[in-house]
Amino acid sequence: MTDTTVTRAQLAEAVYQEVGLSRNDSAQLVDVILEEVSQALIREEMVKLSSFGSFQVRSKGQRVGRNPKTGQEVPILPRKVLVFRASHVLKDKINRALGGTTSTPATGSV
Repeated sequence: MTDTTVTRAQLAEAVYQEVGLSRNDSAQLVDVILEEVSQALIREEMVKLSSFGSFQVRSKGQRVGRNPKTGQEVPILPRKVLVFRASHVLKDKINRALGGTTSTPATGSV
């Protein structure tokens, strides 16, 4: 496993290389797409990108946690969390690229 990170600038460069827009237009396109995704999530809408996955904001209720050092119970306040669920297409692509197995439908036999 590598410790590399894909940055906004690298995405813009990839758009520049693949699509042929100017570097400036490519960076602007990436910014607009990311802003649209962000705004949809702020409105708590699901963002579904075909063959990639979906992003969704979920509400987590209040619960009781425990301080691992002291063992003392501590309330964890309600909050919103961002969840990403990869599509089967993306999962299969990653598994093929990494030499793993692809997901297959269940046959129904036990």
